[in-house]
Amino acid sequence: MKKRSILLNGMALVTAVVAVLFIAAAPHEEVDIPKETWSFQGFFGKFDQAQVKRGFQVYKDVCSACHAMNLMSYRNLAQIGFSEDEIKEIAASVQVTDGPNDAGDMFERAGKPSDTFKPPFANEQAARAANNGALPPDLSLIARSRAGKGFAGYEGADYIHAILTGYKEPPAGFQLQDGMNYNEYFRGHQIAMPQPLSDGAVTFADGAPNTLEDESRDVAAFLSWAGEPNLEARHLTGLKAVLFLVVFTLLFYAVKRKVWSKIH
Repeated sequence: MKKRSILLNGMALVTAVVAVLFIAAAPHEEVDIPKETWSFQGFFGKFDQAQVKRGFQVYKDVCSACHAMNLMSYRNLAQIGFSEDEIKEIAASVQVTDGPNDAGDMFERAGKPSDTFKPPFANEQAARAANNGALPPDLSLIARSRAGKGFAGYEGADYIHAILTGYKEPPAGFQLQDGMNYNEYFRGHQIAMPQPLSDGAVTFADGAPNTLEDESRDVAAFLSWAGEPNLEARHLTGLKAVLFLVVFTLLFYAVKRKVWSKIH
């Protein structure tokens, strides 16, 4: 009887392990993300500076109300063409907490170029309380984290653009949970974030078109730059390395022919 009990317990354990492994191995639902064309794709790709600047404006005017970018400093904006005075003005438009002062107290001051982007909430709990329990992700590396093999091989910009343009009415029979929004490109198709952009949501300083499509592409380009601001320098380094290898190979081949030409 004891042996039978041990056998049954062992079988139950094996069954449980197999079930867990089966669930873990079950494929996640893949969403067909449309692949777009971006100026920064490819070996010679580079960011469209005007587009990235417009994307920053979309982030500042709309996205920054909920999403932080804790890895970005205002001075980094010089890399996309903002002047020193413009950066000072952008930074000074927010109040940041600093200190302690000589009295040991914290105080508020105007932002400086060396400050990181001011987050919209003081802490995670405040962010969740303002968003029905959902935590808006930090957008500093969102483009890089949503690209690659784990997300069907598309660009992070593709994912961002798709999400921002993917809000629709749920199909008939779809059970949408309370407080959720239907998005055809989000896994599970239920997303807590309401549609943030719309036609004319941002008026661009350069007078560029501001349809939902344009705004989504611009902010996707900005977030791609934020995730990899050294992309162009990396491409240039790679090009130099390839040219060096080509020249080195030709020289090596010429030396080899000269050395072995005397041997018959």
